[in-house]
Amino acid sequence: MSEQVKTQKGKVIFHEADSRGLANHGWLFSRHTFSFANYFNPERVNFGALRVINDDIVKPGMGFGTHPHNNMEIISIPLRGALEHKDSTGNTEVIKTGEVQIMSAGSGLTHSEYNHSKTEEVNFLQIWVFPKEKNIEPRYEQKMFDLDNNVNRFVNVVAPDNASAVWINQDAWFSLGKFDEGHIASYRLNRNDSGAYILIIEGSAKINDRELNEKDGLGLTDINELSIESISNSKILIMEVPMNYEA
Repeated sequence: MSEQVKTQKGKVIFHEADSRGLANHGWLFSRHTFSFANYFNPERVNFGALRVINDDIVKPGMGFGTHPHNNMEIISIPLRGALEHKDSTGNTEVIKTGEVQIMSAGSGLTHSEYNHSKTEEVNFLQIWVFPKEKNIEPRYEQKMFDLDNNVNRFVNVVAPDNASAVWINQDAWFSLGKFDEGHIASYRLNRNDSGAYILIIEGSAKINDRELNEKDGLGLTDINELSIESISNSKILIMEVPMNYEA
């Protein structure tokens, strides 16, 4: 189910997990929050500067061969397993669960992504954000974030202004958090013109009085703050992005 409504707490866009686009290529099982490849929904093209959220499961030893990108900020977040990355700027890395990778494609590069394991699947989120400045020199960064020792708080993992996070060429902030059942938290947006898209990675939670289950997504605009109540043990990703931008 998809839903768009306006309430006293701002504009709400709800994407139920099962409403996401589906691609099953045998070696790859993917769910698309927004239009991607053969999945197109005119009502689900983007959320502000947020263009793609793909929830990918890749079979052991399989992956995406070398392909090009330009002028896109591409974030990879392994949820289970490890991802092997290689690009034309000379980076060859393994991205493990707990790490966040960003690749600023800028003026153009090529890269490949493979499941690092020959025996176990890898599940990862691939997220695309339109850049603030076009045709910058391509760049790559990844960092480890310890959510287990920061339970019941959000950890900023992507930001344009935080040296502890991976840097993004956009006024965008991504925060991850693991929460115990019953915990109540809040998140204040960094900018008045931002929107927040929330993805429940695990468990269930109530966001601004809206109950969400695993892999449900909620987009909120015209708000300054989020209230989060963890209904069960949960893992939550908040993606704060500009709603007004030039693609």
